[in-house]
Amino acid sequence: MKISNKDLDLGLVKRAKAGDYQAFDLLVLKYQSRLISTAFKFVKDLQIAEDLVQDSFIKSFKSIGSFREDSTFYTWIYRITVNTSKNYLVSKKRKDELLQTDISKEENYVIEPTDKDTPEDLFHASQLHKIIIESLNGLGEDTKTALTLREFDGLSYEQIAEVVNCPVGTVRSRIFRGREVIDDAIKEYRKGHQASMRRLSHD
Repeated sequence: MKISNKDLDLGLVKRAKAGDYQAFDLLVLKYQSRLISTAFKFVKDLQIAEDLVQDSFIKSFKSIGSFREDSTFYTWIYRITVNTSKNYLVSKKRKDELLQTDISKEENYVIEPTDKDTPEDLFHASQLHKIIIESLNGLGEDTKTALTLREFDGLSYEQIAEVVNCPVGTVRSRIFRGREVIDDAIKEYRKGHQASMRRLSHD
């Protein structure tokens, strides 16, 4: 019978709880790169991201006894890393970078320009990009966080619930509302764009 990734991690966590440093080192090696990438999205500095992840692992090792075995280790250490990164930004009074972390990811919504794109196509894409940014910024912090973790970090609803410490149903509701707001803004823009194009064609 194949052992699941969660069970493998749990076995290492149990050994770490018993004082097995090598077991914890294996968890560090397994998730270090992914967590550095996560921290880098916040601080935009590789060296700082590496330091923050190291701090996160130190915090997690010190509090390993509080780890709930019905959780997944990655979700737990992910939450610690996110909180450590946010605390770093706040302590340095760089809240604007914290906001930029959420904003930058919406580039996934935008279609990359090709050689066949006309100036009008590029302008249209640029406007859509602006609409998405404004819509994302207009969301409440809880809704924006849930939507970002789902759409851009690829976390499951259950994992997001653990990260933000709220029920899964609440997470689903926040993501639904966030998607609805952004979709409505895009539809409204496209409606106005089409109306403008019709007026131009009649002139």
